[in-house]
Amino acid sequence: MDAVNTAQMVGAAAQTHDLSMWGLFWQADLIVKTVMLMLVVASVWCWSIIIEKLMRIRRLNAQADAFEESFWSGGSLDALYDRIGKTPADPMAATFAAGMREWRMASERGLSGGLKGSLQQRVERVMSVTIGREMARAERYMTFLASVGSTAPFIGLFGTVWGIMNSFTSIAGSGNTSLAVVAPGIAEALFATAMGLLAAIPAVVSYNKFSTDLGRYADRLETFSGEFSAILSRHLEERGAA
Repeated sequence: MDAVNTAQMVGAAAQTHDLSMWGLFWQADLIVKTVMLMLVVASVWCWSIIIEKLMRIRRLNAQADAFEESFWSGGSLDALYDRIGKTPADPMAATFAAGMREWRMASERGLSGGLKGSLQQRVERVMSVTIGREMARAERYMTFLASVGSTAPFIGLFGTVWGIMNSFTSIAGSGNTSLAVVAPGIAEALFATAMGLLAAIPAVVSYNKFSTDLGRYADRLETFSGEFSAILSRHLEERGAA
């Protein structure tokens, strides 16, 4: 008789628990629910950053290709600067505009011997500052991806530990150690870990990819800056010889 009653209790307990993802969330403890909600928000934000970064890096490389084609086409650098104007559309154009602006200002004042010696350094410095500012904009929210990738598994683990503690407390209170009784509570707890990994894995993978892509783009800007600086240095030498 006791065995029949126990079986009936186990069956009733199993029926009252919805083991779907939605059911695991709603039946979870308040603390575990809070952890799950935090991980969902973090995951959604990460995916929005991932999509934005994918589109932005693709656009930056396309704009750099277009600008380099114009720059190396053999046309006048002054004409290119006039066409770009004061609001360049991409970091490479901004780097070029910063260097040309400094060059023009020095040319308008006249290039004496002392000015010629410092102009090259000033042009390189303003281009370096521009590259740093533009890369800071391109790398925005990368810290958030890194933070989610490193902390989300531990946040999910906290929810799991808390849920398992509640399950063992329920076991102690009811005196029933049947797996069918404790399984729903443990499933709710482990679901938090799964959500933590679901948020962390894309964040880590995308952070590594975007760090590599942005590093290559920064190297591309530095290479262009060096080539442009060499061109201006050659112009300075030609003016000095004249």
